[in-house]
Amino acid sequence: MNAATIVRDASRSGTDILGDLRLEWSVACNVGRVRETNEDAALALPGRYLLADGMGGHDSGELASEAALLTLADVEASVDQGETQAALIDLLSTAQTKIGEISTESERRAGTTATGLVLVTHEGRPHWLVLNIGDSRTYRYQAGVLEQLTIDHSQVQEFVDAGFITKEQARVDPRRNVITRALGAGMVEPQADFFSFEALPGDLLLVCSDGLTGELPDEEIEGILADSPDSEVAAEALVDAALGLGAHDNVTVIVVAVHDSVSTAQVAVPDADADRVDADAGTTDEVGEPATVDADDRR
Repeated sequence: MNAATIVRDASRSGTDILGDLRLEWSVACNVGRVRETNEDAALALPGRYLLADGMGGHDSGELASEAALLTLADVEASVDQGETQAALIDLLSTAQTKIGEISTESERRAGTTATGLVLVTHEGRPHWLVLNIGDSRTYRYQAGVLEQLTIDHSQVQEFVDAGFITKEQARVDPRRNVITRALGAGMVEPQADFFSFEALPGDLLLVCSDGLTGELPDEEIEGILADSPDSEVAAEALVDAALGLGAHDNVTVIVVAVHDSVSTAQVAVPDADADRVDADAGTTDEVGEPATVDADDRR
C-alpha cells in the first residue's frame, strides 16, 4: 500500500522516473472565488496522477473525493494494462462502498467524479491508461494540438451528442452541473470509461476539474500550455486564468510533462518502486456500458 497524500488548497510539483521516462508533474488546487469549501482533491504518486471533484455539500463532498483518491492510490503501475484496469474496476467498487457510508446533512448523497492517468505497459511499451467517471477531464497536448481524451458524463454532453446544442453553448448551459455518472451520489454501481494510448516523450497531459473547463474554453487552455515552459508554470497559469474569470467553482489541475530519462533504445517497463524527486512536501479502448442512471444535480 502506498503512502498517499491528498493535495487540496495547495500546489505541489515533483519528478518521477519510471523506466526510460521522466515525468515532471505539478498540481494546483484552489477553492476559487465563490465556494466556501473545496471539494476538489488531487493525488500524485509515481506513474499515477488522479483527480476527484466531490459533491454533496460541505464536508460530504470533501470526504467523498478523499475516499475515492485514497482508495485508487492502491493501484500499482503494472506491467500489464489489463491487470491494472481490472484492479481499478475493483478499487472503484470499494470506493463506491466507502462513499455510500458517508452521512450527509441533507437528502443529497455524497459523491465524486474521478479521472486521471496510470502508467502501464502494453505490447512491451509504456502506455497511459486513462480512467474517467463524471465530468472532470483528461487532455493530451501533443505537437501543438490539445485533445480531450475523456467524454463528459453529463446531461449537456448528451445534448451535444444529439446535436441539440453546441459545445460552446454547453459550457454556459444552466444544466451543465447535472452529471449522469459518479462514484457514490446514490448510484447503483460505478461505470467508468477507460482509454489507452502510448506514453511518448514530448507529450503534455492535463487532468482537471470542471472548475477549469467551466471558465476556459479549450482554445485558451491550449494557448496557456503552448506558452508555458514547464508543468509548474502551466498549472499555476491555468488556475490563475480561471481565477481571473471569477472561478465560480473549485479549480484543480494536474499537468504532467513526459520526457526521456536516459538515451537508450529500449524503453523499460514501469514499476511501482520508481525513483521520485518531490519538489514540495494512439489506440483508444473504451469499456463500460452507457449511462442509464438518473442525473444528479450538483452544486
